Amino acid sequence: MNNLYPVYTLKNECHDCYKCIRECHVKAIKVQENSASVINEKCIACGHCVTVCPSGAKRVRNDVDKVKKLFLQNKEVYVSLAPSWIGAYNISKERMIAALKKLGFKGVSETALGAQEVSIECTRILNSNDSNKLYISSACPVIVDYIRLYKPDYAENIVPVASPLLTHAKLLKEKYGSEIAVVFIGPCIAKKKESDFNQDLVDVSLTFEELNLWMKEDYINFGEIEEEGNENFVPSSAYEGSLYPVEGGMLETIRQSGVKDNKISLISLSSIKNFDKALKGLDLNKIKGKIFVEALGCEGGCVNGPCLSSPKGVISINSDILASVKFRDNIPPAPEVVVAKEYKPNPVVKNKYTIDMIEQALKKIGKNTIEDELNCSGCGYPTCREFAKALIAGDAETSMCVSYMRKTAVKKAAAMVRCMPAAVVMVDKDLNILESNDSFIRMFCPDMYDIFSSGEEGLMGAAIDRIVPFGDIFKSTLKSGDDIRKEHYVYKSKLYDISAFTIETGETAGAVITDVTKSETDREKTARRAREVISKNIATVQEIACLLGEHMVETELLLNSIAQDYENAVDEEQH
Repeated sequence: MNNLYPVYTLKNECHDCYKCIRECHVKAIKVQENSASVINEKCIACGHCVTVCPSGAKRVRNDVDKVKKLFLQNKEVYVSLAPSWIGAYNISKERMIAALKKLGFKGVSETALGAQEVSIECTRILNSNDSNKLYISSACPVIVDYIRLYKPDYAENIVPVASPLLTHAKLLKEKYGSEIAVVFIGPCIAKKKESDFNQDLVDVSLTFEELNLWMKEDYINFGEIEEEGNENFVPSSAYEGSLYPVEGGMLETIRQSGVKDNKISLISLSSIKNFDKALKGLDLNKIKGKIFVEALGCEGGCVNGPCLSSPKGVISINSDILASVKFRDNIPPAPEVVVAKEYKPNPVVKNKYTIDMIEQALKKIGKNTIEDELNCSGCGYPTCREFAKALIAGDAETSMCVSYMRKTAVKKAAAMVRCMPAAVVMVDKDLNILESNDSFIRMFCPDMYDIFSSGEEGLMGAAIDRIVPFGDIFKSTLKSGDDIRKEHYVYKSKLYDISAFTIETGETAGAVITDVTKSETDREKTARRAREVISKNIATVQEIACLLGEHMVETELLLNSIAQDYENAVDEEQH
């Protein structure tokens, strides 16, 4: 088996949206270091996370090199081509076969041949058993794994027949020898997992997307390939088996095969969600008659597979497939090839957590009461308690809780603003206060400090013009979007440095205001004291100069020059 799971994550491309968790029906996703990765043992390889990932971080394993390695081993490699190819490509079978042979394949066969054998065997089982029972088709590996892992009580209800792919692979090996290699090509990711666990029959599974990329790398264009009339599917073309990718297609093949549908209820279900919903409330002991369920993992059937890689819509694809199907006049009563398979339950272990454990986990994300549990699904889980269980299991991180992170960020920001010695205020486009800290209230509403500082809202909603005289600064900032700085703004015998800034252009603005009165006063006192000292020194020097008979004028000029230089230095420091 390939060590890399069919679905993986490009860590650097994962951007904390948690959409894959939200969309994953079985929550087989683990978040570590802010990156969401697949939990292999829980995954059913439906590929839904790949299709919904907005950043393309979820990827499908590329197995083209494994096929090329088979070529290098000089193996005869045959293609098992999914019947949905007819809807995915607007080309003839001759051109498709020629293109695949150009890549190096020995021959091309239709997986639908295996589907026909499966339908005949299912019909035989249904007609030969008279007991009341539920039967679930084994054709879709996604459904099979979902039952084995998450609905183990229904494992014995899966028809004991291998999938069309495995049946087809055995048919090819019986026809061309056990040494050949078989490569499946189709729209399904789960087929990669199926081939990983059934290497004796299927060597590699590719998606249509991988085929397209391979052809592009080898400069092979469908439109440039000449059609040859002698190109045919081997060992023969399929008939009613080509209906399998269409929802309800398998049921029609069973009818064609002679199932006694007057005694058997035939039901078609597609998507895990619908299948799961259909099983709710079902009591296997109270089933009346026989029920056969064609269960498909993708909504609408294989025509809506995750790697179909077609610009066409489902209706067009269905129409193309239905138009190409040919029916046999006589269907054999017994299959040519049968691969018996027993599907054993392998339930995912669900850890049981006590109420105390869950509540402790909830406290880590600030959920201390029932009212705190928003159940917003922002983390990807349906409820806060399910998220708490994931935290305990180590499959999630506290940072995934959007409300918790928002509250934490707000608290941190509020604490920082609250503790700042400078005044901070934020206003809306109508110049009403949105937020202000204690320093702002203390600085501009000292008489009302006890009232406003004690409430949670503080000055929220108050008009900034009624509190400070520089509301025009906020108006200018909101209008221009530019930051504005005012130094030594005089208000009530005090000096303020004001730095106004834009938070959201035209919507919100803020300002940091610093009282610089004391520092400016201290500087002025220092300069005045320096001038006094200099004056005294000059007087003393003059007196000494007179006593010594020195040239007093020159000395005074020199000292005045020194004093002036000092005063200039002080003035520059102030500004």
